[in-house]
Amino acid sequence: MQLQAAGYYPSLTLTELIDLFAGLYNKEVNPLEVLKSVGLADKAKAKFKELSGGQKQRFSIATTLINDPKIIFLDEPTTGLDPQARRNLWELIKEIRSKGTTVVITTHYMDEAEQLCDRVAIIESGKIVAIDTPDSLIDKLVASGFERKKEVKKANLEDVFLNLTGIEWRDNN
Repeated sequence: MQLQAAGYYPSLTLTELIDLFAGLYNKEVNPLEVLKSVGLADKAKAKFKELSGGQKQRFSIATTLINDPKIIFLDEPTTGLDPQARRNLWELIKEIRSKGTTVVITTHYMDEAEQLCDRVAIIESGKIVAIDTPDSLIDKLVASGFERKKEVKKANLEDVFLNLTGIEWRDNN
């Protein structure tokens, strides 16, 4: 499980924290390989408190993968991230899924759910009011007569930002 905010020992390096988690799981791992899998190998000697928000989220996900889980829960993993960090985290989640791990995400970002989820449960006042694939939920809404007030373009402002600035992982993510 990866929570929206994690409480790691802030003065330990990422390598030390990976070793700590591996010990808790009684697993032997190569910390650099674990960090490489989330794009943080170059930060191996950095202390957790020195990381940016996006780097902290990627590191948090790395700690969930140490035990080779069949399922992971991510609580609002992209909240507060800039567009590059957000899209890079999406790619990381897709990669984790492609290796056979089930990923359960809580999010308020419907575009994120649409991009990352095979099934979506929409919750209102603590009750599930709909559960289906994103495409099916959208198709049902359109079939009911719903029309957007504004025509949807082939790109949005986030796409413009990413195209102009790039989506590679950066030290300031």
